[in-house]
Amino acid sequence: MTNSNCWIPIAENSDFSIHNIPFGIFSDSDTTKRIGIAIGDQILDLAKVAETGIFDDLNIDKTVFTNEFLNPFIDLGKAKTNAVRQKIQKELTDANSILKEGTHFLLAQKEATMHLPIFIRDYTDFYSSIEHATNVGVMFRGPENALMPNWKHLPVGYHGRASSITISGHDVRRPMGQTMPPDAEKPVYGPSKRVDFELETGFVVGKNTQLGETVNISDAEDYIFGKVLLNDWSARDVQKWEYIPLGPFLAKSFASHISPWVVTMEALAPFRIEGPKQEPEVLPYLVFEGAKNYDINLEVAIEPENASETVISRSNFKYMYWNMAQQLAHHTMNGCNVHVGDLMGSGTISGKSEDSYGSMLELTWGGKKSVVLNDGSERKFINDNDTVIMRGHAVKDSIRVGFGEVRAKILPAKG
Repeated sequence: MTNSNCWIPIAENSDFSIHNIPFGIFSDSDTTKRIGIAIGDQILDLAKVAETGIFDDLNIDKTVFTNEFLNPFIDLGKAKTNAVRQKIQKELTDANSILKEGTHFLLAQKEATMHLPIFIRDYTDFYSSIEHATNVGVMFRGPENALMPNWKHLPVGYHGRASSITISGHDVRRPMGQTMPPDAEKPVYGPSKRVDFELETGFVVGKNTQLGETVNISDAEDYIFGKVLLNDWSARDVQKWEYIPLGPFLAKSFASHISPWVVTMEALAPFRIEGPKQEPEVLPYLVFEGAKNYDINLEVAIEPENASETVISRSNFKYMYWNMAQQLAHHTMNGCNVHVGDLMGSGTISGKSEDSYGSMLELTWGGKKSVVLNDGSERKFINDNDTVIMRGHAVKDSIRVGFGEVRAKILPAKG
């Protein structure tokens, strides 16, 4: 099966190949939110596809496809959601498909409005890149104490604010906050001067657990439906003043953005690879078998107002020290329950070279140097009216699976 077998034209470098088939929520001129699949530069309307009867043997209530979130669809379980993917792949490569009989099944992506794909009841953000954690540790504690004593023994994380997660394309105001300027005797209130992005991905929980139930690491992947790109915005000056002793709070809760298309783990399966060697040996409940990391290329660009974008970082998800199965097993090992649609952020994804760091904090080494953009302007952190764009895709042989992009503009503060 290749893109050339598909009767919908698909560009060679399209993120939304016949191998992908990601799910999202869209609307068009009638404003009804419903489930769609991205294919090439088109959206296949699953609500209308369901009316043809091609999913009847799966015994899926058709109202699932007209829900404003993917949660009920995900809750069907992987057997049914993957069967839907496979049926769509079959229809899109069948020259006699019933879906070719009318144009009403398809809508150009540029003509659609995308919506938050999942109802996110809870959000957890991890801190699982050893390169990122080391860089931050060196900056604030020196190379001798870069990693805290617990870091190599458990996936560090914190519970974030689900209500402020929004979809790509929604602008965000520069946050107001309380900061402690250098050499000041007391804090001040005003707009954050150090707004930063964090290059992340997030995984979407695909099964519920009950309070008191744990997820064994050998079963953890059954509980992961798919992945999105995630920009976990941060106000570094606010964060520096407020985070002791309980960690991130207002510096993180003003906004996070995710990409509109959820790429399934089945689509990402060809890109599995071994992760970094974990030393010292982890505790038994975190011991896993098989390749649990994924070779996913990631990039970040800054686009100033009225200027072209500059790619400032190229990284890869393969660098993650703690994998998703370990994150979920650890998250539930105390009996914490999870729900379909919960979002788990990877934490900032930094690579080994300076041009692969996943935040301005690292790229400018705490503001000590500047990133130069194509228009000649310089950045230590994100300026007003800058748009930050993140992209991600995986390629192996002739198979390409991508996420599209997540973008957002920082607007001036509204003090």
